[in-house]
This record gives sequence, structure tokens and C-alpha cells, in this order.
Amino acid sequence: MKDNLSLNRSISTETEAMLNNQIMMEAQASAHYLSMASWCDVEGYSNSAKFLYGHADEERMHMMKLFHYINDAGGHALQPEITGLKHSYDSLRQVFQMILEHEIKVTQSINEIVEHCYNVKDFATLNFMQWYVSEQREEEMLSRRALELFDIIGEEGIGLWTIDQEIGKLEVAEPGETGAA
Repeated sequence: MKDNLSLNRSISTETEAMLNNQIMMEAQASAHYLSMASWCDVEGYSNSAKFLYGHADEERMHMMKLFHYINDAGGHALQPEITGLKHSYDSLRQVFQMILEHEIKVTQSINEIVEHCYNVKDFATLNFMQWYVSEQREEEMLSRRALELFDIIGEEGIGLWTIDQEIGKLEVAEPGETGAA
């Protein structure tokens, strides 16, 4: 690690900055999922709304884990400003397509943090980030499963109603478990 560690810090400023960026991504996800949930509620997709309200809470929990880790390591976690929220969507499919795209970006960010920690031999943060690695695998799997419903069921006739029912049955598995559907 660089010389930016002191007796009061066990985290480098570079790692702290990367983790604060991850906090931003988790906060944005929470805010976007909350907005998506509200849109689903208004449009009558009650099961999708319930799913997304829960997902918004989960993303905030991910953010808070990072907050505590940074501060406990002697760094300074920063609350990001969230702007640019979208409040209406063209379709239910668009909502879930956007979720998958975001989750892929989050996975890439986590992988960059893990690679950084490995390279600078920050094994405590590397170990901490393993939870996020497993969690992201589940997040992507769940997002892909939701999108598969549109292709399997189709959106015509009662298709969207059926998709909303099936999304209500999707469950988020605990990190490390498989078969999130």
C-alpha cells in the first residue's frame, strides 16, 4: 500500500475513493429502484412494485455496509447526491432491462475494486468485498430471470399480468445460494 496510511487508518485513500464510488452506485440503484417501484404501482404492476420496493431497500443495505466498512477502517464514507432519476418508463420490460444493465455495471465496478485490493495487498478489504462478489452473481441472475419471463410468456393478452404475477414469486437468494427463482 501507499504511504497514505496512518496510525488512524487501515484503508488507503485510493481504496476509500473506490469504495465511495461504489456507495454512489448502490445509492443510485436504491433510488432508481424506488422510482421504478412507484411507476409500477401507478401502472398497476403491484407484484413488480413490491419486488422493486424490496430491492430498493436491499440496495440501501448494500450502501450502508460500505459506509460502515470505510468509517470503521478510519476513512470517511460520503453520502452521494442522487440526481437524474427517471420517473416514467415505456414498458415493464424496459424497467427490468435497465435493472440488468445497471447490475452488470455494478459487477464490473466490484471486480475493479477486488482487483485493486489484490494488487495492493489490501486483504481485509478484499475479504470484505467477497460478499459483494457473491451478491452480484445473484443480482444478475435474478435480473436475467425476470427478463426471461417476457420472452417465455410474451406480452400479448394476459402476458403482462402473468409476468407481473411471476415477478412477485421471484426471491432474492442469500449470497452464496443458487437458484434465486
